[in-house]
Amino acid sequence: MRKIYFLAPFIFFSTIGFCQEKWDLRKIVDYAVANNISIKQADIQAAITGLTYTQSKLGQYPSASFNGNSSLNSGRNQDPTSFNLITQNYLSAGMQLQTSIDIFNWFSKKNTILANQWQYEAAKASTDKLKNDISLTVANNYLQILLSKEQENIAQVQLKQTQAQLGNTRKLVNAGSLPELNAAELEAQEALDSANYINAKGNTVQAVLQLQANMNLDVALPFDVAVPPVELIPIEQIADLQPDAVYLLAIKNLPQQRVNDFKLKAAQKSAEATKATMYPSIGAFGGLSSNFINTKNSIYMPTGSYSSTFLSPQIDIGGTIYKVNSPNYAVIGKESTPFFRQVDNNFRQQVGMSISVPIFSGGLLRTNYERSKLNIKNAELQQDADNQIIKQNIYQAYNAATVALEKFNASQKSVAASQRTLDFSQKRYQVGMLGTFELITQQNNFFKAKLQAVLNQYDYVFKMKVLEFYRGQGLKL
Repeated sequence: MRKIYFLAPFIFFSTIGFCQEKWDLRKIVDYAVANNISIKQADIQAAITGLTYTQSKLGQYPSASFNGNSSLNSGRNQDPTSFNLITQNYLSAGMQLQTSIDIFNWFSKKNTILANQWQYEAAKASTDKLKNDISLTVANNYLQILLSKEQENIAQVQLKQTQAQLGNTRKLVNAGSLPELNAAELEAQEALDSANYINAKGNTVQAVLQLQANMNLDVALPFDVAVPPVELIPIEQIADLQPDAVYLLAIKNLPQQRVNDFKLKAAQKSAEATKATMYPSIGAFGGLSSNFINTKNSIYMPTGSYSSTFLSPQIDIGGTIYKVNSPNYAVIGKESTPFFRQVDNNFRQQVGMSISVPIFSGGLLRTNYERSKLNIKNAELQQDADNQIIKQNIYQAYNAATVALEKFNASQKSVAASQRTLDFSQKRYQVGMLGTFELITQQNNFFKAKLQAVLNQYDYVFKMKVLEFYRGQGLKL
């Protein structure tokens, strides 16, 4: 318990520090890239592809395997060492070491390795593309939060201004200088401004939750973003982002284009490897083996006596026929041959060469080769299609950025004009030359102009960031 009390202040201050910490775009992007589930899954797929590539490289070396077996046998069986038929219970064991290697297969393995290598590079580039996509998504979420916060601030200022005017008008109404209608109109406007402010706060919370979801960050944790002034966000000059130049850089730098290039190379090498399977291949093999059996052999000793049978050989000595007697033996015991002696006696070696000639496979090999050639054409078409898409996207992004800049400039002029109109309206209202309804109308016009200007400004910033992103220079806020 004392340990808990001792650690409590550290936990408390750590929690406060986390609550007060604000996330900038760099930290948000780094966290999203490191923790996004889709990116983690892409990393796993790339690792699996890498294992396939590693395994194909190891396939160049000779293969070797050791097999061992042991069995208990009964009844009439064949002795695995002498190959005689025996009828008894015995324990047998066998060992075998085999190896083989491909000598020449028309570079099938070499091209397979290269194909797997390009597939691995394509998988890593796909992960990089996904990281770029997630980075762009969270950057958009981040800008949306900044926009929502700015809209929330504008709505709050509008509400405070209306409340201040309502307070002054209420005093004048109570003094009899203005009719009750003026206060009622401002009260209605206050209710509308309050609703707008609440809605703006809700939009900010929703934007934060969306960002946390894309970051894979627990939404229950305290979270807030750093809010740099939008006018201080660095933006390239649009004249430096001409679409033709941006496209050339995009083809060279963007991961998707590298993915297509790697996949095309993989398809070409895979076709060469598939073609090689239609030709003969030469290999070599070798093996070592031995056997053991625990049967016991009888031990014989001569008895000193001799005997003959009708099958005994005969010799002629001086015209007299004699049968050759054979010595008699008696079984005095049984013994089994020691294990290592049997292994040595039964040791066998094998070495040779093999050739495999595909003659007829139901058209399978030829079909696989033709399919691999079509895969090359499909990869080329996919590369062309993606290049066209990225070029179209860049031109559209450039046009969108140009339009956004013009809208932003126009909205700034609109805000300035609305501000002057509102200033004159407030002065006229203060001297009784303008009604409350007309003043509220001018305030709403100014409020809408500021909101639209902020929206256009952030829209312009994001459009420019997308164009910069296509150029391959990353995200800078």
